[in-house]
Amino acid sequence: MHLFHKNWRAGAMAFALAFCVGSVNAQSGGSSGSINGTVLDPSGAVVANAGVEIHNPVTGYDRTTTTDSKGGFSFVNVPFNNYHMTVTAGGFDKTAQDVEVRSVVPANVQVNLQVSASTTTVSVEAAGDLVENDPTSHQDVDRELIDKLPMGSGSSSMSTLVGLATPGVASDSDGQIHGYGDHAENSFSIDGQPMTDQSSKTFSNQVPVDSIQSMEVIAGAPPAEYGGKTSVVIVAATRSGQGITTPHGSITTSYGSFGSSSVAADVSYGGKNWGNFISVGGLNSGRFLDAPEFAVIHDKGNEQNVFDRVDLQLSSADSIHLNFGYSRSWFQTPNSLDAENATAWSGLNGVLPAAQNYGGVVPGTLITVGAADQRSKIGTFNIAPSWTRLISTHSVFTLGAFVRRDDYNYYPSDNPFADLGPPSLQRQSVGQNRTLTNTGIRSDISYVRGINNIKAGVTYEQTFLDENDTIGIVDPAYNAPCITQSPVTPLNPNPYVPVPGLTDPSQCAAAGYQTNTGNNTDPPFPGNPNAPGTAFYPYFNPTLAPYDLTRGGSSYVFNGHTDVKELALYIQDAITVGHWSMNLGMRGDMYNGLTIASQAEPRIGISYNVKKTGTVLRVSYARTLESPFNENLILSSVGCSNPVLAPLLACSQPQPGVFVSNPLSPGFRNEFHAGLEQAFGRYLVFSGEWITKYTHNGYDFSVLGNTPITFPIEWHNAKIPGYAGTLKVPNLHGFSAQMVFSSVAARFFTPQIGGAGATVTTGAAGAGLPFRIDHDEKFNQTTHLQYQLGKRGPWFGFNWRYDSGLVAGNAPCFGGAEFGSPQSNCPQSTTIGGQPAVMMQDSFGNPLSADQEFVAGFTCDGAHATPTVPLPSTCLASQFGSTRIKVPAPNSENDDRNPPRIASRNLFDASVGDDNLFKGDHYKWSLTLTAINIANKVALYNFLSTFSGTHFVTPRALTAQLGFHF
Repeated sequence: MHLFHKNWRAGAMAFALAFCVGSVNAQSGGSSGSINGTVLDPSGAVVANAGVEIHNPVTGYDRTTTTDSKGGFSFVNVPFNNYHMTVTAGGFDKTAQDVEVRSVVPANVQVNLQVSASTTTVSVEAAGDLVENDPTSHQDVDRELIDKLPMGSGSSSMSTLVGLATPGVASDSDGQIHGYGDHAENSFSIDGQPMTDQSSKTFSNQVPVDSIQSMEVIAGAPPAEYGGKTSVVIVAATRSGQGITTPHGSITTSYGSFGSSSVAADVSYGGKNWGNFISVGGLNSGRFLDAPEFAVIHDKGNEQNVFDRVDLQLSSADSIHLNFGYSRSWFQTPNSLDAENATAWSGLNGVLPAAQNYGGVVPGTLITVGAADQRSKIGTFNIAPSWTRLISTHSVFTLGAFVRRDDYNYYPSDNPFADLGPPSLQRQSVGQNRTLTNTGIRSDISYVRGINNIKAGVTYEQTFLDENDTIGIVDPAYNAPCITQSPVTPLNPNPYVPVPGLTDPSQCAAAGYQTNTGNNTDPPFPGNPNAPGTAFYPYFNPTLAPYDLTRGGSSYVFNGHTDVKELALYIQDAITVGHWSMNLGMRGDMYNGLTIASQAEPRIGISYNVKKTGTVLRVSYARTLESPFNENLILSSVGCSNPVLAPLLACSQPQPGVFVSNPLSPGFRNEFHAGLEQAFGRYLVFSGEWITKYTHNGYDFSVLGNTPITFPIEWHNAKIPGYAGTLKVPNLHGFSAQMVFSSVAARFFTPQIGGAGATVTTGAAGAGLPFRIDHDEKFNQTTHLQYQLGKRGPWFGFNWRYDSGLVAGNAPCFGGAEFGSPQSNCPQSTTIGGQPAVMMQDSFGNPLSADQEFVAGFTCDGAHATPTVPLPSTCLASQFGSTRIKVPAPNSENDDRNPPRIASRNLFDASVGDDNLFKGDHYKWSLTLTAINIANKVALYNFLSTFSGTHFVTPRALTAQLGFHF
């Protein structure tokens, strides 16, 4: 093993050195290429002012230009894809041919025109133009779709776009997308810059979608150049001003529901050898995040961003490219009714913190301390220069660097006791400042000749992490040194109540109370402090006493720093021989963070094009190294070895008092894909794929209370099988359509082997048995219909999204397929008069509040919970139900085969617009009206999810946008 590491590192150094030597003559690249060509007449003379058009009938990408005085033409910043090119000139026949752009090496074409005959020839796109002979399944998204797809989230429009336009993606709240059964195992490649950290609106600020020209979303086995987090790889090309000799741009403003408003401007300008594209924008909303209530409560937020791309052609061989971006967002953590009406309460009994904190109020009196006011601020900076060197007509060298920094601040309520919620929600007041600085250098060389399209490269990244956290107990019942007895009733089976105010067990006897230190001999029951690890009132822990704010303590402070080093080397070759296409590659990753790992990763894909039938068959395989999440990596890795943090972070306990404490390690994955792409004439394209992924060390997240702070956790392994598909109708007389659908399981296997927070509380925790993680979904689909009236008329867009529902593991239930078996996660099971009954608790035994029962739609014997009036604490299983969660029938719950799920939902969105209201030629006015959730469907994304808590879908939202274009 040591020999392997030694040889691997020696090879890595040699490979990197070879690139440094090669860079004397070389450089550049990204996710787009160029097409250069010359138009000649039959005698070989150049043809000036000929019209040249490239077009992709599936994505709708379309560009035109004219030849110069030397008969030359050029298209720059062309997304990787196949294109149908037509050339027209007076006195000559129209000529058409196909051009493929798959590399930064320019595609050079020569067009020979024929003198016009007496008859006119018409070029018709065949079925073969609609399919791609590519071994890797992917989805192409162009600005034609970006501009007209109804989207509700302006602050996370990139991930929203991916979720709506890509199969295999389950949508969570706040721009969270789960690609092909994984949480956040998605990465972006923006003009060649890798971004593998999370980018939803609660972690970071995304690249504004206004700056994107096109995207290729790779969902198949990733080529060797992509690593880190590869369930879904979004390869994006930004907009450029090069070649735009007359300034073009737009100014738009919008206003809509929840007081949401925005303003944005962009301009493109350049010449043959230079260009600049810049966009600026800002938005303000009264519903910035998806909320735990359908109504909007404490949910304001705003965002500002600027993006600038500069292109400079230094010579015929050398060019420089620079991306610069900065975004800032500020937003409130949405309140539930419990958080909005924050009251000093705990569990089933109202109690107060120490009397001196409330001016001598008598203990036992409920007192309102004000609404929770938790907020976040995120600043994101990015700069990425690169240099490209055209070595020859067949090869290009690229050298790039990048620095990206996220500065995340989380602010607790000014009154920390306002952060107290129901025990199932939040018992601590938390503050955080976290920074993530990702720096790196990348270099690659591309060579295209004959049947080969070779690319080899090296990327070195170093990510600096700083975590500064404060945490203090605000639940007076959580760490009480003294307890007292109370009457036992069917509604309150717990005979012990924690006593507020007292700070030490030595005070208990004199005050007439019992000590909460495990000396009592009563038998265990729900909430009994003598049952170690119970959720209601655990034993008094003297280590936590100094950090109990309810008893005069102060917040615990945690400071952590580390830097993560990653080196990747790869070489790949896309080979085309006749009807066959093959991607062969090898990647090597070296990871050095809190743990060390390395992996050699073969990648292979094969496809075959049956041109007569317009059919492409493909299979692919990839071995990948899955790097741990960087967000809260330090605290999650070492927190469970800290005697103060371990109980506060709900670290996993295989046995009482023993916490799982292992730094998170990279995972290793084998994934297999097999697919079919079929064109039906010129009117319909189907693409389908079967997938299976096996991961050793599978990742997920655990949320901390009612905050956007989450901790990565690690399970022994994960198995993810499923299928995904796409149906597309290319532009047909102005009408186009697309449907994406999928069914992807997310089966994780215990035990938990690292990270803070635990999500499995049954016997499965140590039995190696599977359970479905809370982003598992049986089926979802999105259908988008679009119609354009003529080339300059109004247009209409419509979305239908169906979700069968994510797993809702915290919903109450009774028993299981085998009651009491390790895969039955129903600790709420009890009896009433010997009949099966359900307790109103989460899966950790915490009681639910009236509002939590209400938002989940729980009913008992036909009676509905209200925001202020709960259901009985126990309900006969035969009478228990929910309007928003599908709860398994009694004795049928199974963590793997039949877990509780969010109820299915259908959501409808629409937009209508006109891009040229007054039919101007140089100056145009546009107007777009968008409606999200037209039917105002009341539905959940998730309920008490271990990752994202409780969130509702967006209520009906109407937006009008006015734009001026020049």
